[in-house]
Amino acid sequence: MSDLTKKSNWQVLLNGIIKENPTLVLILGTCPTLAVTTMAVNGIGMGLAAMVVLIGSNVVISLLKNIIPDKVRIPCYIVVIAGFVTIVQFLVKAYAPALDKALGVYLPLIVVNCIILGRAEMFANKNTVLASACDGIGMGLGFTLALFCMGSIRELIGNGTWMGYTITANLWDPVIVFLLAPGGFMVFGALIALVNFLTKGKAIKKKEFGCAGCPSASVCSVAQKGGCN
Repeated sequence: MSDLTKKSNWQVLLNGIIKENPTLVLILGTCPTLAVTTMAVNGIGMGLAAMVVLIGSNVVISLLKNIIPDKVRIPCYIVVIAGFVTIVQFLVKAYAPALDKALGVYLPLIVVNCIILGRAEMFANKNTVLASACDGIGMGLGFTLALFCMGSIRELIGNGTWMGYTITANLWDPVIVFLLAPGGFMVFGALIALVNFLTKGKAIKKKEFGCAGCPSASVCSVAQKGGCN
């Protein structure tokens, strides 16, 4: 493997952590992000589960990208993703029942998490197995980091604990609203603003959308009429 390829794969891995963080930059997977981050441990659990599915599905889809017919690629991706989600769900049920109870329906709903399907369609479908694995690791780490930060802030302020240990509960009354939806949105927005500040606006920027790179452009009526305006 050339130094250029190594550098490229390393860059792919790093991109998912900050530059293209799926939660704080691409703003994907917001439902589980807001729902399960009332505790830091829940954020870690959800993030690691999603990372395992990301890596596995990216690798398999990259291996099969030249075999899967273009017209049925999305259903095929979902079948692959669902297989890995089922494996992860059974493992969590067997070895971490408390985490399984805490994550609830959001664990099986990883199947329809737009981060997983998005990386399959936009990256694994077009790149090598190693690059796809690096992308899965990077995006998974970025997702886990974002959920861990949100869960830590919400648990510390809203419950006075962190990772189950009492930290500030004896110093002041916990602000319960941070365990509710409004508090989740406030922390989410604050973290997005922090990433924007730390990167001087380079991470979060206006995205340009067009029909040129869309794999469905040949059958899309909008593309045939000249694209979106």
